[in-house]
Amino acid sequence: MARIKGAMMTRKRRKKTLKLAKGYWGAKSKHFKMAKQAVMKSGNYAYIGRKHRKRDFRRLWITRISAACKLNGTNYSTFMNGLKKANIALNRKMLAEIAISDPAAFANLVEKAKNA
Repeated sequence: MARIKGAMMTRKRRKKTLKLAKGYWGAKSKHFKMAKQAVMKSGNYAYIGRKHRKRDFRRLWITRISAACKLNGTNYSTFMNGLKKANIALNRKMLAEIAISDPAAFANLVEKAKNA
């Protein structure tokens, strides 16, 4: 059986990893073994960061909605409960946007939530 040499694919794989590690400090951008470890770790950080971004934005929206509710004489939890009872299905992103851009419409939503 013929011997298959894997030089081309090995070189391709190494070049890809070293390209991803470009800009890293010292041997992390030069040596394949260290570059591979650094790229794997940074990939994990990037994955976790994408999850954190979603979490951070949700916190921001809730804070904005809460501040707008306080201006209208209610608190966040009773407002959200009232919306649920009134069958108003708006997500927190849209509620925060309404609270900032159109305070009159948000005040109307607060009234509907209070009546429900």
